[in-house]
Amino acid sequence: MVPFSFAGHDFLALRSGALFWPRRSALLVADLHFEKASWFAAAGQMLPPYDSLATLVDLQAIVAATGAREMWCLGDSFHDDAGCDRLPAAAQEALRTLTEATAWTWITGNHDSASGAGLVDRCGGTVLPEVLVDGLVLRHEASPDELRPELSGHFHPKLRVRVRGRNVARRCFVATPSKLILPAFGALTGGLDADHPEIVRAVGRGAEALVPVEDRMLRFRLAA
Repeated sequence: MVPFSFAGHDFLALRSGALFWPRRSALLVADLHFEKASWFAAAGQMLPPYDSLATLVDLQAIVAATGAREMWCLGDSFHDDAGCDRLPAAAQEALRTLTEATAWTWITGNHDSASGAGLVDRCGGTVLPEVLVDGLVLRHEASPDELRPELSGHFHPKLRVRVRGRNVARRCFVATPSKLILPAFGALTGGLDADHPEIVRAVGRGAEALVPVEDRMLRFRLAA
């Protein structure tokens, strides 16, 4: 975990794309996209049906490693409204154990039902469209008009660089002094280039791509 500051708050960034907030003992993750593989399978594109369990194993590990008491999921936690119903029994049990062990909040995203109908009954937690926590706005998609410090997801940012003649892609955070976009945490999620015009439009000028490695944060200035 790599320490860094945002909007006057101290965080620890994980290579997995999660963010730990020590003062609140809180974990923040974005874009889990549980049951994405089963959604594609229903449409005729067969994918290995292990994405939800793989994502849950990773979540269990970071909750155990950090001792988190709060969990904030910044939208698109399921790939569609029926995703919670399709969770395999083992995955649903593992998720329910996590939501019962922490103060778990689902922020709704564009893949989520605004009401969260059925989600809380089956998977636990609380559903909110967005929330203000200690002066930080937590929502799914960054708003260019938001003047308050804001944490969000939605874009699945990745940094693509060329290293020793090879193209390398890594999930990354995108940050300005007032906006922080988390990468997708889910096991079966693609990525949008960190300097994509839609990301730059959402966060404004002066953005950086942040890539946590073992002992430091790598920072890459993004072109406007």
